[in-house]
Amino acid sequence: MLAVPLAPVRTTVTRTAYWARLVPLLAALACVTRVPSFVQPLWNPDEGFLAVQARLLAQGGELYDTVVDRKPPLLPWLYQAAFALCGSGSLTPLRVLAVLAQLLTAALLASVARRRWGDRAGRTAGMLYLLISIGLNPEDAQAATFEVFMLPGTAAALWCADRGRWGAAGAAVAAAFLTKQTGGAVLLPVVWLLHRQGGPRAGLPRLAAGFAVPVLGVALATDPGGFLFWTVTGSATYASVTGSELHVLVRALTNTAILAAASAGLLPPVARALRGARTGAPELWLWLASSAAAVVLGCHFFGHYYLQLTPPLALLATAALRGLPRERHLTAVLTSVCSCAVFVGWGLLAPRPELAHAERLAAALAHRTAPADRVLVWGIHPETYWLAGRTPATRYLTAGLLTNYSGGRDGPQVGEKYAVAGTWPVFRREMTAHAPVLVVDDSRGEPYAPGRLPTLRRLLTAGYEEVGRVDGAVLYARVPGP
Repeated sequence: MLAVPLAPVRTTVTRTAYWARLVPLLAALACVTRVPSFVQPLWNPDEGFLAVQARLLAQGGELYDTVVDRKPPLLPWLYQAAFALCGSGSLTPLRVLAVLAQLLTAALLASVARRRWGDRAGRTAGMLYLLISIGLNPEDAQAATFEVFMLPGTAAALWCADRGRWGAAGAAVAAAFLTKQTGGAVLLPVVWLLHRQGGPRAGLPRLAAGFAVPVLGVALATDPGGFLFWTVTGSATYASVTGSELHVLVRALTNTAILAAASAGLLPPVARALRGARTGAPELWLWLASSAAAVVLGCHFFGHYYLQLTPPLALLATAALRGLPRERHLTAVLTSVCSCAVFVGWGLLAPRPELAHAERLAAALAHRTAPADRVLVWGIHPETYWLAGRTPATRYLTAGLLTNYSGGRDGPQVGEKYAVAGTWPVFRREMTAHAPVLVVDDSRGEPYAPGRLPTLRRLLTAGYEEVGRVDGAVLYARVPGP
């Protein structure tokens, strides 16, 4: 009678039992850390922009033509799909998807750490990532926007590369890139792993094909020229600090300090590992360095940019902790738990004055117009369109695309001549083809005010009159023609 080998069965059972215990724990932690995301109808203008884009796409709009933004298309399509299934009146379905994205990222990081350093390291990596993933201003960390949905792709890219699955690694890099361009930074550690494993000749073509096929497919599914312009070549003036150097420096230092506070339990072991070169994982340092370069690349240092640093930071901390006494391991985790609790509380209790302003403005807009009317909200809060349930009169949903204003940029680099190339002629045609019934000047003293923009000033002078004010925003109604 032949003996039946039991080792593979035991291995499979052990693996299944491990994940059966860990996944519910990570799921619970992901839910707890993102509870604040469900208490606000909207967290930042990026969510508003995506919500308006999704509605326009559902009405027959075309990306990079009648619906434009500087971002790749995967997240607008995801919003569109969620709205098609659940309605467009709430972002709750996107909040749920954001929880799942965080859970997937944590599970992938746990799998990478477990494969390299054992079961405890897997649990540590997944938990540490979720604990620090909300360690920023809540409007950056709790919003269902680009970085949150980009991170599963970056983690999957490293997971696949760690196992030599180069085609899948390329596809994961493409998924991250097509969610937000800076997601492509994970390509650097992936290529390093390809080199280290000695498979460039066979692996490089698969990696390149895995990346190129989805990107080219998406470009062809939209408008190739428009896709290239809006996602790559058309943002030269945006990626500059000229005219706002001090403001950008203060923002960079502030958000760095906030993330450092959230990572207080991780930074000491990581710093010791860096001094002693004990992690033995240069690809993780490359991942952190390339992610830091991606944060710097935009030259704006918004808080949500920093989320890209959290997956490599969690893995590096896990690698550093495995060689330390159990007491230090416990201290790092408990410190991270305490920091996380502070940020959860901040998210639950923080006031949202700009959201309150947008809601009041949307109520006034809805009161003065009919559902079929087109309107123009001249400002940087596109969520007003979504909250009011009104259609924009232009494809340019914020004044930033037409003036280069973004994130407090000062006057010297704001104006019509700094707009995205070709936008003002299109804007003038749209204002003629379907003139807005109501124009809302929501500039409130910022350098993109209509008084500084000859085209918009002439438009208001020729055909509109002031009919009201809301929190400093001025409402203009169209004057009936002769």
